[in-house]
Amino acid sequence: MISYEFSIKEATIKDIKQAFQQNQLTSRQLVEFYLQEITRLNPVLNAVIEINPDAVYQAEAADEERKAKVPGSLPSLHGIPILLKDSIATKDKLNTTSGSFALLGSVVPRDAGVVKKLREAGAIILGKASLSEWSNFRSSNAPNGWSARGGQGKNPYVLSADPLGSSSGSAISVAANLVAVSLGTETDGSILSPASSNSVVGIKPTVGLTSRAGVIPISPRQDTIGPICRTVSDAVYVLNAIVGLDDNDEATSKALDYIPSGGYGQFLNPNGLQEKRLGIVRYPFFEFAKESVLTQTFESHFQTLREQGAILVDNLEIANVNDIIPRWSDEQTALAAEFKLSLNAYLEELVSSPVRSLADVIAYNQKFTDLEKINEYHHDMFLLAEATNGIGDNEKAILANLEKLSEDGFEKLMRENKLDALVTPDSCAASVLAIGGFPGISVPAGYDSEGVPFGICFGGLKGTEAKLIEIAYGFEQATKIRKPPSFKPGKSEANSKESHSLGNDQGI
Repeated sequence: MISYEFSIKEATIKDIKQAFQQNQLTSRQLVEFYLQEITRLNPVLNAVIEINPDAVYQAEAADEERKAKVPGSLPSLHGIPILLKDSIATKDKLNTTSGSFALLGSVVPRDAGVVKKLREAGAIILGKASLSEWSNFRSSNAPNGWSARGGQGKNPYVLSADPLGSSSGSAISVAANLVAVSLGTETDGSILSPASSNSVVGIKPTVGLTSRAGVIPISPRQDTIGPICRTVSDAVYVLNAIVGLDDNDEATSKALDYIPSGGYGQFLNPNGLQEKRLGIVRYPFFEFAKESVLTQTFESHFQTLREQGAILVDNLEIANVNDIIPRWSDEQTALAAEFKLSLNAYLEELVSSPVRSLADVIAYNQKFTDLEKINEYHHDMFLLAEATNGIGDNEKAILANLEKLSEDGFEKLMRENKLDALVTPDSCAASVLAIGGFPGISVPAGYDSEGVPFGICFGGLKGTEAKLIEIAYGFEQATKIRKPPSFKPGKSEANSKESHSLGNDQGI
């Protein structure tokens, strides 16, 4: 048994690196601790689908490198274990399946672009985190956090509470101290939602800031890859490592100008809220019961933001918000067509695979209905996507309308009011950010009357990650909300977390 349990739990990257330097901890001890915790807790949480059989070997190699190198000369994540959502490809002994048995045994051509950068930064790929199968784009009735391979992911704070998704396992695993840091993906809500529900920090980057190459796709227009960690500083460490050019994703070249010289660490400023203009849109985002925990908590947070020097611009309106929030309309139609094209292209590029197209995956599900639980959790979204026929006139009109909704709504609001960020609860504004490719950061904000976590989200215009980091870090340092999970068994049906949901919590 490792004697570092107390110090490793809740340890930040900075803590871990300091322990490495002071010879209080080795990468092997760290990896073995997390493997023990996964063995102990994963049967309950279902947060991890697969462990890298080479993780301990890679940790030993990192320890040897540390002995041989001059202190301070090692890359930023050297010897730090990370879990990846099971839609992010690794060219090693791990599978990449999006939680589906249909892709088990498939061979990817190369590491995903973000994985290549993580390896260059010295990170140890500990394994693959569970997720909502196919990033919540298979079924409209499957529960968040469920996949055929991974089972039902559980919220570590209240086991019967919704972990949200689709990057559920990435959030659960860092919340429960099964790993130091993790990566998730988001098309609409899939980083921000589970981060909020599991009391961790999620950064949803501007589309193109991080490479999507080698990640099982939904939409090249909306997909983005980002960190899910226990603290803003850890998330920034990981973000620094994964941003930048990847020749296999042309969107990364367009986003290069957004990356600040010297990286994002310089924006971890405890006084980062000073003179920041923060917008508050009460309707429909803050429509809570007057006496609810959520109302009281957010009013208190608004006061804290003011005390920290922020300027709150209250009672704003997004002109067309009611056309954006019911996501399963125009956005779904666009995503369905994009998903079929993108997934078929991904599957075609695999070195070997049991399936080569969306049609093949549908046929697999129909053949193995018990394995994939098709009778319980349909694949209606697959069927919707398969029925599409590329980007035709209807889809082009919808895409133009989504772009106009962004321009006339969120972008106009931000520019006319000279806002640095929009402040919203949970992931309620995820669709507003998603359709325009905008960034957001979710930070722990509190716990409802049953102990279920909820977050606060700071969203901004493209490329404004530096400002959002200042704001998120300033809020985190002023409030210090996060606490380790309690693994409570259940909660009542009349839960305040559920009662305030705007139907936007099923991230994809």
